[in-house]
Amino acid sequence: MPAYLVYVCQGVSDRKELETYWKDMPRTFMGFDVKLHTVYRPFQLLEGEGPVEGVVVAEFPSVEEAKRWYDSPGYVAVRQHRMRGAKYLGLLVDGGVTESIDERMPQTRRKS
Repeated sequence: MPAYLVYVCQGVSDRKELETYWKDMPRTFMGFDVKLHTVYRPFQLLEGEGPVEGVVVAEFPSVEEAKRWYDSPGYVAVRQHRMRGAKYLGLLVDGGVTESIDERMPQTRRKS
């Protein structure tokens, strides 16, 4: 089942660090099966509160493959620039639809 990495940039503190990340990061995908769906394209904030400076959505064949990339030596070396340059919310999400309402967000159920 595919997995999606979703990154939301919430603020930039050092643009030069972020530019270093953007320059060096693409080579970290070598050897990984990844499809970039959107990378810093125009967006509209429809709900919630910002700030939102940018959005990235990448697809991997599985959660395991996405984690393998995220923890790879190449990406570990590069991501420090992103972390120093900006504040991001990063999510790794399983693809698919949970049809059953009972199975959706079980962590929000009250314990009786």
